[in-house]
Amino acid sequence: MIQSVDRAIRILGVLQGARRLSLSDLAARLDLPPSTVHGILKTLQAHGMVLQDRDSNRYQLGPAVLKLGNVYLDTLELRSRAVTWSEELARRSGHAVRTGVLTHDEVVIIHHEPRPDGSRQMPEVGIVIPAHASALGKAMLAYLPDQLDELLANGPLRSMTSETVIDGDELRKQLDEVARDALAAEREEAVLGEAGLAAPIFDASGLVVGAIGIVLPAVDWAPADATFAAVREAARNISRELGAAHWPIQPR
Repeated sequence: MIQSVDRAIRILGVLQGARRLSLSDLAARLDLPPSTVHGILKTLQAHGMVLQDRDSNRYQLGPAVLKLGNVYLDTLELRSRAVTWSEELARRSGHAVRTGVLTHDEVVIIHHEPRPDGSRQMPEVGIVIPAHASALGKAMLAYLPDQLDELLANGPLRSMTSETVIDGDELRKQLDEVARDALAAEREEAVLGEAGLAAPIFDASGLVVGAIGIVLPAVDWAPADATFAAVREAARNISRELGAAHWPIQPR
């Protein structure tokens, strides 16, 4: 591992979670000397990856990060395949649809299809949700036992609400059921008042590469049986277009 690259990536990760931080705050969070952090920040600034506010001198992510993210989305086959089926799922269910991928212990939303009711909604592409607290994350973790083991080995699971499942044994029990049904659900585990339902997406190699699901108000749980079927059908169709021979594919 190249130490300077590792430190630069860690700085970007901290800024992602905290939005704006001073040099001393960054150094404290990374447990590094301020002079070391300052040198890396200057390099990141030169490439547009980090900006410094003139008034507060605090640092934040720069526009080059967005450019890289857009390039990633444009080249992601999963996203291009998911667009059509997301529109169909939103139409059939009446709910907003998210497609996400797993990065370490979080789900990153790569496509968001708004509710088809014409209401004003915030775009959600790029938001991150703890994997253990989201239907999308559970739909993927159920088929990634090694990644689940790593997640649980890294310490206590983060509690987002009083409903978040933070007990490792309980989470494993839930994921066993997800693997059996190829369908994951959560109610107010990540956000109060919000519930989700998701199914895994596989590629030609048989690996789970993402998940697709609906988001709905918790007061509207549970969806109609037809909605459960529609979520599974959307995941199956996307998997088929990615070359998966079967759906679902049993955990390895």
